[in-house]
This record gives sequence, C-alpha cells and structure tokens, in this order.
Amino acid sequence: MTITIADKTFNSRLMVGTGKFKDFKVMQQAHIASGAEIVTVAIRRVDTGAPGHAGLMDYIDTDRFWILPNTAGCRTADEAIRVARLAKAMGINNWVKLEVIPDPKYLLPDPVATLDAAKRLIEEGFVVLPYINADPILAKHLEEAGCATVMPLASPIGTGKGIKNEDNIKIIIEQANVPVVVDAGLGVPSEASGAIEMGADCILVNTAIAEAEDPVKMAEAFKLGVEAGRKAYEAGRIPVKAYASASSPLAGVVGT
Repeated sequence: MTITIADKTFNSRLMVGTGKFKDFKVMQQAHIASGAEIVTVAIRRVDTGAPGHAGLMDYIDTDRFWILPNTAGCRTADEAIRVARLAKAMGINNWVKLEVIPDPKYLLPDPVATLDAAKRLIEEGFVVLPYINADPILAKHLEEAGCATVMPLASPIGTGKGIKNEDNIKIIIEQANVPVVVDAGLGVPSEASGAIEMGADCILVNTAIAEAEDPVKMAEAFKLGVEAGRKAYEAGRIPVKAYASASSPLAGVVGT
C-alpha cells in the first residue's frame, strides 16, 4: 500500500484535509480514523490569530502527519507563489499543493496560471503538487515541468458528484510517470475505491468526510475504500464479456 511522492514514502494512499469540520476535535479524530499520513492545510488557516482558526495546528500531530500546505484562496499565480513562500518561511516544509482558482462560482482551477506558478515554484526548490482540471495535456506539461504529482479533480470541489471526468482521468493515469492523485468532488468511499481501481495512485478527500453525519466513521470508511481499491487494482479484474459465463463447470454434471 506504500506510495512514494518526491523523496518521501507513505503507508497510506489517502490524503485528508482540515476544512469544514464542526470543530477541531472531530477533525483530529477523523484524521486518525482515516489512516492518512498526509494532511493538507490552507496556509491562511495556519495563522493562529485568524478568526475561527485559532489552534488548528494544535490538533495536528506533526510527528504523525506530513503537512501539505496549500494555496487555497489564491486567484493568481503571483498570489499562490507568495503564499507558498510564506509556508516555507514559517518552517512548515517546502511542499505545496498548488491551487490557483479565480472562479468563485465553480471553483475551477486556472490551467495557465497553475502551469506558470508551478514552473516558478519548482525553480525555487518547492515540491509542487498541482490541483488541476482533468486535462491530460496540462497534466503532461506539469509533469515535464517537474511537478511531484498531478491532482485532477473528479468533479468540482465540495459537490459530492463523484467521478465525472473518468475518461480524461484514465488518460492522465495512462500517460503519467508521477503519482496521480484524484482530488475534489468525491462523495462516498466507493467512488474513491473506483478511482484507485482505475489506477489512480492516491485520493485526497475533505468535504465528504468533514460534512458527513459521522465524520470519524466516514474517514474510516474512506480508508477501507482506498485499501480495497488498491487490492483490487493489484489483483486484476476479470475482462468484461458480452455474454454470460457459468461460474460452475459443466464437465461431469449428472444428466437428468
């Protein structure tokens, strides 16, 4: 079940977020139940003086979880670069989940600005994990630029619509030489399992866990879904057939 991203190896193929939980204690319990080892945090929420965010980092065990700073809320490449530099200056690490989202209604990432910011951040020594539309051409450009992963959305952030870009995600997986992390829009563990069965390397989930009726139980369910999906992928599914095929052999059947 291990996955290697850049120079680090993790034992879980599930990443989790920190937004939308009703309180930090529930968030903490959900993180533990998920079995995840990577937790993504919006840099603006690390500011302990920000209203409603005080104490966030007190509920994340940095000995247990690798923090993945993200640039949520940034609308331009320049903004995202400034926020990434801030995370590094705060001593978190040099990783960044790159989000450049100028669209306030559908929250779709800007492909041009994302590629621009990724190239500039990589030149500065950042490990860049870019959040993108499920665009195979863009994914390849980002990989060639030196990104550590590509992170195509399954459907728009927080919608719970599941995988609506399956064909494009399959192409990204087929062409990628870096881990593919399916991010955004998943609603239930079966969708995460399905993405992993397709060959995705990892899943990032936030809203589906945080806004579930029981976030802790849902976090555990996503853990199991991802594990099942990976085992199924490694096992190899049977081919799809046009006609029925009896599961019991006909040889030796007693006649009537």
